[in-house]
Amino acid sequence: MFSSRNKDTAPAPQPVIPAAPLAAPKRGRVLSAPSIISADMSIQGVLNSTGDIQIDGRLEGDVRSVGLVIGEKAEIHGEIYAEDVTVRGKVVGRIRARKVLLAATSHVEGDILHEAFAVESGAFFEGNCRHSDNPLGDSAPSPVQGTVPHNADDTVGLFTAFSPAAAT
Repeated sequence: MFSSRNKDTAPAPQPVIPAAPLAAPKRGRVLSAPSIISADMSIQGVLNSTGDIQIDGRLEGDVRSVGLVIGEKAEIHGEIYAEDVTVRGKVVGRIRARKVLLAATSHVEGDILHEAFAVESGAFFEGNCRHSDNPLGDSAPSPVQGTVPHNADDTVGLFTAFSPAAAT
């Protein structure tokens, strides 16, 4: 009625715009919300995840995940294996990760094997840190396998193991 177009003509075809391709997940990361251990939770055991974990409570055990955020009030006693670790709370144990950030509020007692390592001013760290191109794949030698400390400072927290095979 008020159109200048003829009713017999078909509408002009609309161009097809392809959908943007989805970004591939990083190294097996599951695209979902992180698993959260709240501040009022205490866990004894091992946590394994193919995604991200945020810990605000207490954990006595090891953690394996792609991404790990340790909250300011959190406390972990165990080993950590992850692609990306941000520590804002307390960790007592070894950390093996590609990327490690110790925030100003962090308190870490243990060794860190890393590919990238950053420490904010005010962070507490007692232990050894060592760079590795593959921190999640390298096997760390133990004193039983014959490693010898280079100086007296390296013996802090190191135990001596007796091996009958080595004594002969």
